[in-house]
Amino acid sequence: MRLPNVFTAFADIAMTACVGVAVLPEVSTSYLGTIALLALASASHYLSGMVWNDVFDLAEDLRDRPFRPLPSGRIFLHTAIALASFLTLAGIGFAVLGGAIAWGIGLAAAVLLYDAWLKRTPFGPVAMAACRFLNVMLGLSAIPAELLADERRIHIAGVIGVYILGVTWFARTEAAVSNRWHLRGAAGVIAVSLALALLLRARVADLPGLAMYLFPYLLVTFGFAIGLPIAKAIRKPGPKEVQGAIKSCVLGLVALDAVLATAFVGAPGLLILLLLIPALAIGKWVYST
Repeated sequence: MRLPNVFTAFADIAMTACVGVAVLPEVSTSYLGTIALLALASASHYLSGMVWNDVFDLAEDLRDRPFRPLPSGRIFLHTAIALASFLTLAGIGFAVLGGAIAWGIGLAAAVLLYDAWLKRTPFGPVAMAACRFLNVMLGLSAIPAELLADERRIHIAGVIGVYILGVTWFARTEAAVSNRWHLRGAAGVIAVSLALALLLRARVADLPGLAMYLFPYLLVTFGFAIGLPIAKAIRKPGPKEVQGAIKSCVLGLVALDAVLATAFVGAPGLLILLLLIPALAIGKWVYST
């Protein structure tokens, strides 16, 4: 299930909760309860995607990665299918309880389409980006429509979606020596996502109560933090370097969510970084890629 990475799904929902805190006249226990249900939906869908990934990749893993749980026989295929199905249904169920049935079903469909088919096509990175985009929209669905316009929702979710588009493209050939031009193109997409994040400042500047003074400085700091391992991987595009950059970018999604949160609630948004603690701790004994 790649447990360390599930905290990036929680981070997406936590960031959307900060948006809600900024725009809602009053943060009620009902809103917080809805956010909790959507966080559980998000995590269930993410974990289901990790298991479905191994189910649909079994033939390839038998050939190339026989040490993984399914090809090694440590986990039976029917067990994995049952777990993935349960997690998918749990994700939809939590979304229904959170009043986001359409987003829950849409995210489940996007995850299955990606794992079963699209990841093996040139549209793989776009499909993965769509999953993250829908995940953020799932969290934003808790905010009433009259308090946050659709174009603002799309912009916020688009920052995360474009970022994941670049990261997924960067990871396309992580198991072998990567093409430098592909890595440069993926790095350019990641840079575009940060530019979109900066433009978000103008998009939401008229919302009351925002505390954006830290946001641009933190965004630049984040850019350097992920840019250094990316640059190292482009200079030496071997599996070790590329996988290291990918791990930084995947866990860096938590930091990006925290930075985006500061655009709405100021310094308290950085509390999202606390999700890195369990992610890094679990990552010491569970692979994240």
